Amino acid sequence: MALNYHRVGAGEPLVLVHGIGSHWQVWEPLFATLTASFEVIALDLPGFGASTPLEHTTVDALTDSVAEFLATQGIEHPHVAGNSMGGLIALNLGARGLTRSVTAFSPIGFWDRPGRIWCQQSLGRSVRLARALRPALPTLFGNAAGRTALLGLVFGKPWAITPQIALATAHGAIDAPGFAEGLASFDSARLSETSALTKIPVTIAWGSRDILLTYVTQSRRARTMLPSARHLTLHGSGHTPFYDDPAACSAVLLDALEH
Repeated sequence: MALNYHRVGAGEPLVLVHGIGSHWQVWEPLFATLTASFEVIALDLPGFGASTPLEHTTVDALTDSVAEFLATQGIEHPHVAGNSMGGLIALNLGARGLTRSVTAFSPIGFWDRPGRIWCQQSLGRSVRLARALRPALPTLFGNAAGRTALLGLVFGKPWAITPQIALATAHGAIDAPGFAEGLASFDSARLSETSALTKIPVTIAWGSRDILLTYVTQSRRARTMLPSARHLTLHGSGHTPFYDDPAACSAVLLDALEH
């Protein structure tokens, strides 16, 4: 399985894994800072962005695909960072002993059953609504109120992003052939055996405005399940924090990877 990816910078490899319905470009606000210290490899997961879909899209299968990509590219024990679904993928790659470090921004898998159902249903409804409104999205996203109403689930400051980023975000989810099956697979998405994660640096960062994977309850559960990890709060940021506060997100990664 050939994955589409963007590779830039020089230094130790840092692999970036996006969340469901997203694409590698979601990490672009961090590139100027990260590429000064690391070789950054940002992926499109199968069935998202410009990567072709798998026969069956599950979180476990996507994790296998990233592991296969690392082996094919000869990338041994990279630093890996992920957001949302990509956060759990990053953690499970670390649990397999394949990473030098793991940084997870608002990772899935630390929910209770109601929290998982809320995530699945709210994302599913949002994508169906965006698909129905598709012809009107350029107009709706042309003003801050429209961006706030439609994208507050994933961004902490949706009014501040550009209309172009808003459209790219919506189209990324609408057009992703892996979205529906991947979202359904959240039913069985789990954190693997964590013993290997105690042997490498692990950072979990959560936006204080995350309403998709609720900050208060799920970040607390992450602290309980991974007590040896470094746990941080990104104040004022949402579920996908890279546009909300790129400087803070870059600092989280640089501090985790350089020490």
